[in-house]
Amino acid sequence: MAFISVNLGILNLLPIPILDGGQILLLSIEGLLRRDLSMAVKERFVQVGFVFLLLLFAYVMYNDVVRLISIHS
Repeated sequence: MAFISVNLGILNLLPIPILDGGQILLLSIEGLLRRDLSMAVKERFVQVGFVFLLLLFAYVMYNDVVRLISIHS
């Protein structure tokens, strides 16, 4: 149980825009620029992260299904 919790914590801190690590990255960029980014830039940032997560989950599910099919064949 602890192993799963640690894995989820590490995954959450990755600099993917929709996760907490992405929010830290966005705040760091704003801090370096010393100004707020426009709402359009922030929206694109989140959209890119969302698409990346969807692709990651689709890839993981595909690998799981292929592995299950190859075991039963």
